[in-house]
Amino acid sequence: MAPHLPGLGALKTLEAAGRHMSFTRAAAELGVTPAAVSHQIREYETLLGVRLFHRTSRSMRHTQAGEILHAAACDSLDIIRRAILRIEKSDSKPRLRVTATPSITAKWLVPRLDRFLQIFPDADVRVDVSVMPVDFAREDVDIAILFGNGDYPGMMGDRLFEETVFPVCAPALLSGKAALAKPQDLVRHTLIHVEWQAQGATWPNWRMWMLAAGIKDFDVSRGLHFSQTSLAIQAAIDGHGVALGDSTLVTDDLAAGRLVKPFDVTLKGPPQFAYYVVSPGETAEEPMVAAFRRWVLAEAAQTAVA
Repeated sequence: MAPHLPGLGALKTLEAAGRHMSFTRAAAELGVTPAAVSHQIREYETLLGVRLFHRTSRSMRHTQAGEILHAAACDSLDIIRRAILRIEKSDSKPRLRVTATPSITAKWLVPRLDRFLQIFPDADVRVDVSVMPVDFAREDVDIAILFGNGDYPGMMGDRLFEETVFPVCAPALLSGKAALAKPQDLVRHTLIHVEWQAQGATWPNWRMWMLAAGIKDFDVSRGLHFSQTSLAIQAAIDGHGVALGDSTLVTDDLAAGRLVKPFDVTLKGPPQFAYYVVSPGETAEEPMVAAFRRWVLAEAAQTAVA
């Protein structure tokens, strides 16, 4: 006779408790009480006749049996998730789940998505915006456009752009009494900042650009500060100052005349960082995932030419 097994809810509880190493945090994630989590863990322990966790007043860790069962729970839930996704994708309407960082979504991806839908008019494309790392194993995501160093183990990742950075502003700032004619004229205008650092690299900022333009005596701390490049670019479009624009993110606004490039001095981004289109290796050749990758790469090539 097959042994009685706790249900799917208990399996999720076991996985969450082992991942958090805390009944309280597992309960918060699952929307239940810590007592309910403890009860379901005891159900497993009673069934197996072994302890799954060593608990003290300050810490919690797996027993050997707990490690074995937690690994099995993770694998089982992953198999169930993937099966559900396959079932959802097996209907007649092709589905694609895309995640991307906020700036590339707003300034590059969304303005072009209609061209992808012209090729696949029946596709159900859902775009999620996030700055957090993507966990393809746990999240309902097929493909992502990420900014990083290209180190994505087990993934298929293609670099999209070679980024350069230069000042951009609304056309109105090129005329009038405070017209921008030379870099020194920036002293009469608001600087728009986006500060970004990672792994010892700094994305080109106003201090770096001023030095490249031969300007040493300049207060680069003043102005407007934003956490996202897309917000800084929009502030420049609205005439609130001069921003340093990434070439990819400002290409459409330059072409449409919403922005202008007042000076030729241009900086390159850190070579190890760029936008990548990324998907798990085992699903990279699925029809919609592969089609979206080809389309993104083609659009990126057109952007580079522009």
